[in-house]
Amino acid sequence: MDIIGTILWPIKWVVELILVAFHWLLTNMGLDPAAGLTWVLSIVGLTVVVRAALIPIFVRQIKNQRRMLEVAPQLKKIQDKYKGKKDQFSREAMSRETMELYKKTGTNPLSSCLPLLLQMPIFFSLFQVLNGAQSGKAGVGPLNETLAQQFGNASLFGIAPLHQSFQGALNAHPQQVAVMVIAATMVVLMTGSQFLTQLQIVSKNMSPETKASPQFKQQRILLYLLPFVFLFSGFAFPLGVMFYWLTSNIWTMGQQFLVIRNMPTPGSDAAKAREARLARKGKLVEADGATVLTVEEVKKPTQRVQPVGKNRAKKQAGK
Repeated sequence: MDIIGTILWPIKWVVELILVAFHWLLTNMGLDPAAGLTWVLSIVGLTVVVRAALIPIFVRQIKNQRRMLEVAPQLKKIQDKYKGKKDQFSREAMSRETMELYKKTGTNPLSSCLPLLLQMPIFFSLFQVLNGAQSGKAGVGPLNETLAQQFGNASLFGIAPLHQSFQGALNAHPQQVAVMVIAATMVVLMTGSQFLTQLQIVSKNMSPETKASPQFKQQRILLYLLPFVFLFSGFAFPLGVMFYWLTSNIWTMGQQFLVIRNMPTPGSDAAKAREARLARKGKLVEADGATVLTVEEVKKPTQRVQPVGKNRAKKQAGK
């Protein structure tokens, strides 16, 4: 067993345990144990468990992002101090002062990638479990040979094997058109959900200072670049793996929506919208503890003017 296999072995064992547990539960609820739908729902259950376990890491990521915003002015001072200086001594001094600032404030610019990095071993483990199940090979844990054969032979709607990919269906003889249609649809959904998740962060949850920084320009580039990576790489993923990734993307999109709505970045458009909502409800509390209330102007009903006849109008004019 190679080094990567040794590292992934315990993760694959846990992945198989959760997958088999959901399969057992769904089978006892009356679903066909060999049906593709049963295994797809098992993959969805696996995804929910994995993402729920990563919630503490996600909360830590948000807190670190808040601290990064707090140290942004100090970081800019360091960058301005060495602006235009390209000699090695200045670059080393700038790097040293930046790292000292991160250490002093307890921030880490790489922590935003942590949830994704933690998911990658699970993603590759599931990929290997699916590839092994394709040939009826038993897994390293609870996925025995019988279950592996069921998993490898399972087909969605009876026409799309879960182990098959768009690329594999394209090269098959004859070509598996149904698999290609389902796979292409899922790739589009994966790409779209990834793009919308990043778009709502960039458009709503960034402060003006962040938008003015060079890092924001890089993130804008990634906003359009990453979906293309998923678009092209997704065609090589088996359908079972794509169900995991799509479910994970949908979870991320919903999670980001709740965070942006309830825990927005200070100074961002989302934060201003939240303050306006709280102010309308009389729940906005300022830093000094005062509660802000907004009183909406109540329009008084205007009295309807009754029509007046000509004779009556002349009498009123005479008065």
